Amino acid sequence: MASNTTDNSQQTPRQRNGPPPPRRQGRNPPPSRYQPQHHQTTAHAPQEKKKPVFVKVDQLKPGTSGHTLTVKVVSQTSVPQKPNAASSSSSHLRPNRISECLVGDETASILFTARNDQVELMKPGATVNLRNAKIDMFKGSMRLAVDKWGRIEEVTEPVEMAVKEDNNLSLVEYELVNVEE
Repeated sequence: MASNTTDNSQQTPRQRNGPPPPRRQGRNPPPSRYQPQHHQTTAHAPQEKKKPVFVKVDQLKPGTSGHTLTVKVVSQTSVPQKPNAASSSSSHLRPNRISECLVGDETASILFTARNDQVELMKPGATVNLRNAKIDMFKGSMRLAVDKWGRIEEVTEPVEMAVKEDNNLSLVEYELVNVEE
């Protein structure tokens, strides 16, 4: 029986010179830290902010967002919260305060849903700027709302505005229609 044994049965680990080879990672591997980077060293100019484009209430359409408008609060109605199983299990959370406010300008009016800290800002007679407001649909009618990405600012200089209450956009009922092509 011939055995194929050699004298170099005790091999030493191979020594590497330099960095380890790059690992392959999917289709678009990150740039290797061992290769020189070719970056342009241009000074970044500060990005100029765009001026907000204020819209009137009668220009609001269902399902749109990003509106900036100045409105006057006509009335405020607190919405009672229903006790449910979810709120009783998480008793450490503070209850949500919701009120519906009729807001508008000289072109039309609409219901605004104020939540939590927004309720204090939306007092009847106050004039406010709504930034990044969106239109929510509730039971087929439009409601104006400002979420966490938006902002409500009180107008400091007095604005005389006669709200057109007879053109209430929240009283118009919309129906979702699927169009087949």
